[in-house]
Formats: sequence, structure tokens, C-alpha cells
Amino acid sequence: MMLLRSLLFVPGNNLRMITKSATSRADAVILDLEDSVGLQDKPTARVLSGGSLRALKKSGVTTIVRVNAISTGLIVGDLHGICRAELDAVMLPKAESAADVIELDTLLSTLEAEQGLGARHTALVPLIETAKGVNSALEIAMASTRVIAVAFGAGDYCRDLGLNPADVSDEESELLYARSRIVNCAVAAGTAAVDSVSFRPLADRERFAHEAHLGVRLGFKGKLLIHPSQVALTNEVFGPSKACLVEAEGTVVAFEEAQARGLGATAFKGRMIDIMSYRQAKGVIALAAAIG
Repeated sequence: MMLLRSLLFVPGNNLRMITKSATSRADAVILDLEDSVGLQDKPTARVLSGGSLRALKKSGVTTIVRVNAISTGLIVGDLHGICRAELDAVMLPKAESAADVIELDTLLSTLEAEQGLGARHTALVPLIETAKGVNSALEIAMASTRVIAVAFGAGDYCRDLGLNPADVSDEESELLYARSRIVNCAVAAGTAAVDSVSFRPLADRERFAHEAHLGVRLGFKGKLLIHPSQVALTNEVFGPSKACLVEAEGTVVAFEEAQARGLGATAFKGRMIDIMSYRQAKGVIALAAAIG
């Protein structure tokens, strides 16, 4: 199981921050070639990002690079700079259609063949950031077998709607439809959904915790992050608690004992459990094992 609870963005042209990210305890580090890198610095960012992948991979994190959007014309240069064995996945910003994902899939296939990498070696994480992308979330999630997660970018989505992401209400109702649709479409496609970065002040840990818990309740499996200080809380919120793990283990034992007696359902701690309860519990145990 690939852990994607905490995905930390790092500017691809900042070697100090890239090096520091290896010890952040984030599940994945996203080297950014897009928004955090100015046009004049993108060639340098490609070189630094590509050259940093091996060290990051050795530290145990999942390695992801956010390239520039297809519409910019920069993506081919990005891919040539970063496509190598140590790269786990490419994040595609401004994903708005299946065609966007398929185009990136094709580019990767060509580069993988040229570099002697295994077929479909590199995974994809489409980043949905516009109203058009939200509307096309299902086709985006299903466009390629490379897709391991679909992520939500609330900043550009808000701007697309004419909203300021910093002014979103405390209950964040402005984002509820987009979040819910992306989660639903990701699940329907058999993949995971990752929630947006937070636009709250970094010092407001209470609001960040509220946002992280909201993401869990909506069905997201992880969250995009912009600072290492957000990693520990995110890992805790998106991972099973000890009590949750004990409950899951008890559910599995109780259901398997019931199955051995020829029963399709049974009671555990005063509630009924069935095959769905069993599968959910097994999922919790698998996640805990992957974290361990």
C-alpha cells in the first residue's frame, strides 16, 4: 500500500528545503516546478529536482514532481529533466479532462522506453483546480491506469469561481461540492482522493486541524501540505488511532469466527457487523501495517 496521508510541497529550485524535506516524516515529497518557481528559474529547478530524487527515495519518501500544465508548453522539458527510476509519480496541475491525462501518459511512455524504464513505471496524480476539472473529475480519475490519486487544488478553484481562498468561511461550505465530487469520483474510479493545501495562517493550528478532520470525514485519504510543521498532525489525523485499530482487529476476529459457524453477520460490542464491516476493518489494519 502506497501511503499518501501527507504530501509536502517543496520548491524545486530550493536545494536546502529539498534536503530538509527528506527528514520531514511526510509520506510523499512533491518537488514543485510550477507555481513556486519563476519562469527564469525553471531550468534550474528541473536540474535540482531531477538530481535530488535518488537521495529523497533513499530516505523512504514517495517522490512526486509537479510539472507545469500542459497548456504552458513547458511540460516536455520538465519531464526530460525528471523522468528517471527514482521518480514515483508526476503531478499534473490544471487537469481538466481525460485528454490531459492521456497526453501526459503518452509522453511518459515515450520517455520510459527511451530510458529503459519498465512500462508504466511512473504513476500520475492529476490535480483538479478548476470548475471544468471538478465537472470532469470522474473521467480524469479513470483516464489512465497510472492514476494513483486525484488531488484537489482549492486556491485556483476559488479564483476560478471569483473567490479569494483566504476569505473562505470557517465551515468552508464554498468548497463542499468540489471536495465531495472529487472524493466520490475518485472512489468510483477505484483510486484515492487527496485534499487541498490549507490557506489558513500557518500559526493557526486549530483551524488546520479542523480542516484536516473535515477532509477525513468527507472521505479524503490524505492532504497536500506547504510546511513541514503540518506533517505530524496530518499523519495523525489521516492514520488510524490505537483505539480504532483495536476495534478493527476485534471486528475481524468476531466476523471470522461467525463465518466459521456459517453466519453472515454477528454482533460485536453491541452492534451488528457484516461483510462490509469486515472489509472496512481489514482496510484499517492494512493502513496501520503500512504505516508501521
